[in-house]
Amino acid sequence: MDAVRSLAAGTIDLQYEHLPSSAISASKRVLLDLMGAAFAGADAEGVPQLREVICHAYAAPRTSVWTRRERLPAPESALINSVMSHALDFDDTHDRACLHAGASVIPSALSLAEDVGGVSGREFLSAITVGIDSICRMGLATTIPPNASGWMYTALYAYFGATTATSKVLKLDLDQTVHAMGIAYAQAAGNTQCMPDGAIVKRMQPGFGARAGVLAALLARSGVTGAKNVFEGGAGLYTIYLKGQFDRDVLLAELGTRFEVENLSFKPYPSCRHTHTAIDAVLDILSKTPIDPDQIVEISVGANSEAFRNVCEPFEIKSKPRNVVDAQFSIPFCVSSALINKEVFVENFSDEQLHDAKVLELAGKVRCSLDAELERDFGRQVSPAIVRIRMKDGTVFNSRKNHPIGSPEAPMSNEALMGKFRRCAQTASHVVDAQRAEKIIGAIQNFEEIKDVREFVELLVP
Repeated sequence: MDAVRSLAAGTIDLQYEHLPSSAISASKRVLLDLMGAAFAGADAEGVPQLREVICHAYAAPRTSVWTRRERLPAPESALINSVMSHALDFDDTHDRACLHAGASVIPSALSLAEDVGGVSGREFLSAITVGIDSICRMGLATTIPPNASGWMYTALYAYFGATTATSKVLKLDLDQTVHAMGIAYAQAAGNTQCMPDGAIVKRMQPGFGARAGVLAALLARSGVTGAKNVFEGGAGLYTIYLKGQFDRDVLLAELGTRFEVENLSFKPYPSCRHTHTAIDAVLDILSKTPIDPDQIVEISVGANSEAFRNVCEPFEIKSKPRNVVDAQFSIPFCVSSALINKEVFVENFSDEQLHDAKVLELAGKVRCSLDAELERDFGRQVSPAIVRIRMKDGTVFNSRKNHPIGSPEAPMSNEALMGKFRRCAQTASHVVDAQRAEKIIGAIQNFEEIKDVREFVELLVP
């Protein structure tokens, strides 16, 4: 039992009558002291700027929640739009950096651009290009894998990718941008504990970074200062959070001439990237030979340690997911779903599918193992998969996939991406009709011609 449970148990039933008078007296002293400090600090440097930024943002909400009619302050629409972008684990990834990039960068930049107005398509494209480059470079420069560090890099580095993009949107100068990054660092978090615990907050963590990025840029513009030695200072991000395990040369190599947005991968399946090569292998087998799932004796999947820890263990949870997060991070469930449904898409992670007896029975026949060769050759990268399906008649089907579909090595075509977009639009709870979907596709294809990105945002809301 985690100590947090003991802590909570010792506090939730505690009533005033249980408290000693000395504790009550001490609490009153703290209350009095804090009120005095607050009153004296009401106009201290930083407070007026923060008050002005927050009051302006919240006084007249001007930004959109995509697919909805609600209007919110820019930080909050960035949060919601980011969470909805990452919720199904269907957003882009940078496989080598071990993170998702667009889900924090694009919503923050778009919300702020809508808020301030007058941001052209070209300016916006520049902002998200450098924002995505920043978050990916930070992941690439980190030499310790997420499982070992305890940080989810999608969430942790979201604060800095979003801040880079929003600073660009606001046209901050160099000093202001550095201060914005320091303000982002003051807020940065994002742990991996949500994954083994199957917590829905997993899909929210990048959104917290998106919201923080908007606030950081606005505060820096108002004159608030942040730490300057954000990455390499004695208490900097890489020093404290990553124990110095990063490569400065990788972070800065060819900066401004090489952009990691070109190395992003796109997902054909709404699940953890570490499940994708196994799904690819299963669908590859099915494309050649029809298989009756009832005749399967065992399915073995070999993977590297990153995949094994993330999407194979513990088997009792991965084979019988407690919720959608467990299912998205499960090779047994995803492989079983692929064999039974002949695809893996959004509807295959519904509550009905999570409790489907056939899917769960077959998931129980999946055996994952740590493959020494894959571990040696691919380390912390997205794992290849070696899949073997053994049938009751003794037949064995084999497939190995080194690179998941959608990666730079096995790219999805523009037509495939548009097909994915159209299908996703159709599954939205607020349906985006075919005509609107085509207008969005057309606008994106010609985004550099947009005079004000507010024109584009209008296509995203009813």
